[in-house]
Amino acid sequence: MLMYPQIDPILLQLGPLKIHWYGFMYLLAFSSGWLLGIYRARLPGSPYTPEQVGDLVFYVAVGAVLGGRLGYVLFYNLPLYLAHPLDIFKVWQGGMAFHGGLLGVLLAVWWFARKQQRGFFASTDFLAPLVPAGLAFGRLGNFINGELWGAPTTVPWGMVFPHVDDQPRHPSQLYEFALEGVLLFILLWWFARKPRPTMAVSGLFLIGYSCFRFLVEFVRMPDAHIGYLAFGWLTMGHVLTLPMLFFGGLLMLLAYQRKT
Repeated sequence: MLMYPQIDPILLQLGPLKIHWYGFMYLLAFSSGWLLGIYRARLPGSPYTPEQVGDLVFYVAVGAVLGGRLGYVLFYNLPLYLAHPLDIFKVWQGGMAFHGGLLGVLLAVWWFARKQQRGFFASTDFLAPLVPAGLAFGRLGNFINGELWGAPTTVPWGMVFPHVDDQPRHPSQLYEFALEGVLLFILLWWFARKPRPTMAVSGLFLIGYSCFRFLVEFVRMPDAHIGYLAFGWLTMGHVLTLPMLFFGGLLMLLAYQRKT
């Protein structure tokens, strides 16, 4: 059994200025995407130059933050934010939804690709291998915040979160760090190292993320105010992830049909 290390959510305080770990992880996420994007932009066949990557990452960052926050508000906690609308801006308390962030990123990429006269799916194929590194930092932020903990368990690596209760629980944030972050990064980086049909890399990202997220949802506690939606195990995360699996499979099918 492990004990959750009580981590101060404030990384650094300079007078009234407080730098939270959660915000710092977002900085690392977008910085890693920028650096990896510059590397990919130097490869043959890249739709973007290294000089354009910074602008692309800026669009993605805006889309991810706005979409992630609005997605959490709409999908997970709309009544609370209708009652306390100013709490929407308290992002350091957590409350970002990946699925909302994904929609925000897709909209931002569409807008940027249109301005640069690039194909939408060529752009998402370029971007997809960069995303898991950012997801890894995001899940570390969840862990430091002590949020999104897992269900009670008897496995040897079960972790007690004292601010929750005294039961060992699945450290689901670390599962997602390992699967959606590290493993998905390796998978996509390996797959994208060779030329692939347009939409294939994007499709693999959707398939890989949805499969890993769907599995972790079985051991991750749902939001208390929502609970399980059905069968004693179906969560909002399951419901929101299934369309990703469908569209990922569809993109892969279309990509390789067009190739043949």
